Amino acid sequence: MKKTLTLMLAVLSITTVIGQEDDRPENTGDNFSLEGALALFKNAKSLEDFEKAINEENNNVNNIDLNGDGEIDYVTVEDIKDGETHVIVLSSYINETEKQDIATIGIEKTGNEQAQLQIIGDEELYAVNTIVEPLDIDEKAVKSKGPNNFEITTTPIIINVWFWPSVRYIYSPGYVVWRSPWRWNVYPRWWKPWKPYRYKVFYTRCAPHRVYYHRTNVNRVVVARKVYSPRRNSSTVIVHNRRGTTVVRKNNNGTVKAVKVKKRPNRVKVRNRR
Repeated sequence: MKKTLTLMLAVLSITTVIGQEDDRPENTGDNFSLEGALALFKNAKSLEDFEKAINEENNNVNNIDLNGDGEIDYVTVEDIKDGETHVIVLSSYINETEKQDIATIGIEKTGNEQAQLQIIGDEELYAVNTIVEPLDIDEKAVKSKGPNNFEITTTPIIINVWFWPSVRYIYSPGYVVWRSPWRWNVYPRWWKPWKPYRYKVFYTRCAPHRVYYHRTNVNRVVVARKVYSPRRNSSTVIVHNRRGTTVVRKNNNGTVKAVKVKKRPNRVKVRNRR
């Protein structure tokens, strides 16, 4: 009887561990909703309002804990402006000296009262080429050879975001380029970090954001990417996800390199060995 009970407890323990592992997102960045960030950006009246919105628990956008301290990270917002191109950078401080970019919203003016945008997840936190944009569909009835004689075809439409309050704000004549005043251990009084939700719970909570924003493989904000690339922030941290453990390091040229490793403990800081 004792042997049977011991075996049952062992099986239960293994099952629990597997269940916990399966609940991790496929990519670390999946704990930050790109669709949700765009939904909040659309309705924000300023970048300061936008930063506050993405850091509010009830908005169901931020569930990310990059430094592994068991609390949600505060996400800062910074605008990089180059002519009529804007890159809104969403980042998190890992410690006093290191900062990791999470995603960028590239905005390009394409004509008089016309602009397009996309949000792109950082390549170290998301799957390669993770791009989200506003969704609209044009439906048309066309003739077919089937019994109904007509079938519905759908065509994605690129959204003109010029009339979004946030976009009009950054293109207004008196706009002063926004850079978050907050940093490591210096946060606004209203912000209180919370413990991360289990990924399945978070994924369900942010589901409404995915209705109006969809993922695409087409990068439409090419100029914005060129403006942003030399100013990208990355951190030397260990990122865990279901694809494996990745050590994110900077090489001598300052570029980011991902190295797969095995049998590492949970998130720890990478230190140089002498």
